[in-house]
Amino acid sequence: MSVVVLAPHADDEVLGCGGTIRQLADDGVEVHLVIFTKGYEPAWPREHLEKRPDEIKAATEVLGIEDWTCLGFPSVKLDTVPQKEINDEVITIVESIQPETVFVPHPGDLNHDHAIVFDAGLVAARPHSGVDRILAYETLSESEWGGRAEQFDPTVYRDVSETLDIKVKAMHQYDSEVREFPHPRSEKAIRALARKRGSEAHFHAAEAFELIRERI
Repeated sequence: MSVVVLAPHADDEVLGCGGTIRQLADDGVEVHLVIFTKGYEPAWPREHLEKRPDEIKAATEVLGIEDWTCLGFPSVKLDTVPQKEINDEVITIVESIQPETVFVPHPGDLNHDHAIVFDAGLVAARPHSGVDRILAYETLSESEWGGRAEQFDPTVYRDVSETLDIKVKAMHQYDSEVREFPHPRSEKAIRALARKRGSEAHFHAAEAFELIRERI
């Protein structure tokens, strides 16, 4: 069994489904991570850009991800890339891996990169692709700030009580992205959301997803 996680930016995979990824990896599921963008000067300092590959490597090791790739599109500028070019990249990956499940960011997120990746994921995971399930994840500092008509509406909850600490550890590998509370990308906020989602499904901690499509 295999799954593909589509992350517009490095760290989205941790915020959205880090606990779930670790559980899947522990269960012997092949987890393939696709990071779509990377930073660039002068928008990001060189020291940030130079250490990002090491941060990704460290975070994926914590989560048990053995296969990841970065497509290298410009961060926060995916709308400058033809959608077909992005779609084709994802189609090639999905055709090669043949995953049962694809995780995508929610299209209502504040950062428009997320909506573009969502669209590419749906194109690549059309029913004839063989993908059985598409799940949209929420991203702290994006989903709750979206403001678009389509808001994140969780319908699937996964118990991550046993892997929440691992999720937090993975997030700390992205040292340049972790903030102090009350910022949503803080350890305290990550734990608080997990507890809230857990309480919605009678778990101690959970990650929530919106089911986009499932074939049964």
